[in-house]
Amino acid sequence: MSNFLPNALVKKLGVNPLFDKDAFIKVHEEGIRATAIRLNPNKLEECPFDNKGKVPWCNAAYYLQDRPVFTLDPLFHAGAYYPQDASSMFIDYIIQRLKLNLHAVRALDLCGAPGGKSTLLNSSLHPDSLLVANEIIKARVTILQDNLMKWGNANTVTTNNDPAAFNRLPGYFDLMVVDAPCSGSGMFRKDADAIEEWSEANVKLCSERQQRILAESLTALKEGGYLFYSTCSYSSEENEDIVDWLLDSGDFESVEINVEDNWGIDHTFSVKHRGHGYRFYPHKLGGEGFFIAVLNKVGEQETFNRKRIKPEKSDVPKGILNDWISNSDSLHTFLHHEDVYVFPKMYENDLKYLQNVLYLKNAGINVGKVNRKELIPSHALALSNYLAVEYKTVDLSLEDARNYLRKENIVADTFADDIQGWTIARFKGQRLGWMKVLPNRINNYYPKELRIVNL
Repeated sequence: MSNFLPNALVKKLGVNPLFDKDAFIKVHEEGIRATAIRLNPNKLEECPFDNKGKVPWCNAAYYLQDRPVFTLDPLFHAGAYYPQDASSMFIDYIIQRLKLNLHAVRALDLCGAPGGKSTLLNSSLHPDSLLVANEIIKARVTILQDNLMKWGNANTVTTNNDPAAFNRLPGYFDLMVVDAPCSGSGMFRKDADAIEEWSEANVKLCSERQQRILAESLTALKEGGYLFYSTCSYSSEENEDIVDWLLDSGDFESVEINVEDNWGIDHTFSVKHRGHGYRFYPHKLGGEGFFIAVLNKVGEQETFNRKRIKPEKSDVPKGILNDWISNSDSLHTFLHHEDVYVFPKMYENDLKYLQNVLYLKNAGINVGKVNRKELIPSHALALSNYLAVEYKTVDLSLEDARNYLRKENIVADTFADDIQGWTIARFKGQRLGWMKVLPNRINNYYPKELRIVNL
């Protein structure tokens, strides 16, 4: 047995005669982890680091030769890519196989923080889709909101609600992704504390919590919709047994996803109903421990009354966004306090539905603050995919870009003489945020709460 891993876990996994216990123990004791990133397709086309090749089951994702310090890289702060464990990126492949990328859907990421799966969904689904990214824990909502802001799309809503709140939207979502809180055994190589905290009692507690989360939220999934259920646990009580529990209801059918044999993904089956599951082991592929199952909702599901809501007259001063936003015809504008937001016009009614039953942390893109009928642009606008393309920019060196991210002074010696007023700071063509160039100084408008304290 291992001196490093919980013996109870290793023993239980070893019951499967096909499980290579020695290789599993060795890969954990060596602790050598694969590092992968997923590019933001609206911002970056090529991997900015030396890489070992693409992640086979995810578009625009790469294994890196070395693990950089991402907080030192301005491209990370620009939202050009997202560092994510490759195993979790399998969701992209499932979306392609189910053809959910070919038409607009309403999707919910129920346990969204810190934002890896939410940003993946935002890239993988059809661009006309609506994504609601929820986080149950209040302290983790801000990081989810920040990562979606960096991703730059207007078709997202960030919420902070208990799963039970979504039962107020029966039959609303075409897709629900539930990456459930778990005992964390799949993260042993990433988080040493997870080993100390693991116990069979905690596995049981997590399994019960997972059932509660699902039971209180699945009414929100429409008939014919898909549930992606996942954990970072190796325990069958949190994985295949949950699939059986879902299939017991008669409201779901298990969905098989064909995968390539050479990917190293284990296709498993639940004991009672032979439901399909997919396990990722770090001794078999470049990724951490992960489990995912796909289920199709076949039970009848009533839907709430989607009555048409009369559009409200916009309080946004007319023409205030003309010089700031591109593709404005497809966007609904609204005012929240003094801040102007843009949101897909096709989901204007949906925004009202969500506002009526949920606590919304953010919706769409905060464009800026109205001040005497002028706009003070927001950081979210600078990183968005809607900023007017002709807006003036300044490309910074790596040193100046890092100083900008620390909210330090920027020297204007290298700026062109005609650069004045609101200006975008860029690094390698990627936008970092706003500066205001004045005759005798440059004001750095990078948000205080995002600044890098230690560089």
